[in-house]
Amino acid sequence: MPQQKTDTVKEFDFTRSDFERVRALIYQRAGISLAESKQEMVYSRLARRLRATGIQSFARYLDDLEAGRMGAEWEAFTNALTTNLTSFFRESHHFPLLADHLGTLRRQDGPITIWCSAASTGEEPYSIAMTACEAFNTLTPPVQVIATDIDTNVLATASNGVYPMERVDKVGAERLKRFFMKGKGANEGMARVRPELRKLVEFRQLNLLADDWPVKGQFDAIFCRNVMIYFDKNTQRKILSRFVPLMKPHALLFAGHSENFLYVSDSLRLRGKTVYELDKVGR
Repeated sequence: MPQQKTDTVKEFDFTRSDFERVRALIYQRAGISLAESKQEMVYSRLARRLRATGIQSFARYLDDLEAGRMGAEWEAFTNALTTNLTSFFRESHHFPLLADHLGTLRRQDGPITIWCSAASTGEEPYSIAMTACEAFNTLTPPVQVIATDIDTNVLATASNGVYPMERVDKVGAERLKRFFMKGKGANEGMARVRPELRKLVEFRQLNLLADDWPVKGQFDAIFCRNVMIYFDKNTQRKILSRFVPLMKPHALLFAGHSENFLYVSDSLRLRGKTVYELDKVGR
């Protein structure tokens, strides 16, 4: 029998210099600040890209990446290093507040617009859309959700709107019946978001570090949850300064449970638990 590799033997050489190059490249590309402790994670995720491209060393892979010799590999590189932990109605305390906020906007002229800036595989924007349906007691509320993410792979999953039942079950029996269709036959064990709900959400690729964002106008609410933790303070400050002009005077900005925007922006004030509104004085 051929001798198997032990856990201590790596398929590819991965030096400290390689890791520092990756850290610099992903920071330049996506603003993600990788901690020192992420070296093994980086190796695991990028080793898949080496196998996929047939390249035998990290140094060569990074050389070819920087030289632009690998076409769309920048996108695959970024996707590989993007973390996409999410679930339906994650940080559930935000959604009753969103429902109340939507209730105050009933008489607003034109549609209510919400931007979900880190859509991942779609659970968050669909949770927003479900909240809107419940707030207006209809599957066709006057609400439009723009859902963006840097990772094109997760956006494809989100747009498809098909999930394993174990992920969907957590929304509860009533919501499951109202907003999802259970798969049958070959699709048993899966559920798909109903067409009416999917029509409320538009998915787009967007890099928060890009000079131009493909979102226009002002929003009634912005969700930017559990993404700022991957950016350093300077990057956080720049992104928040670009959010502020995109917020209507009454708009709410929803943050993640471990994020505090008050330290990086004087244009916001705390409205509730990790929920912010414009500070008229700071603005």
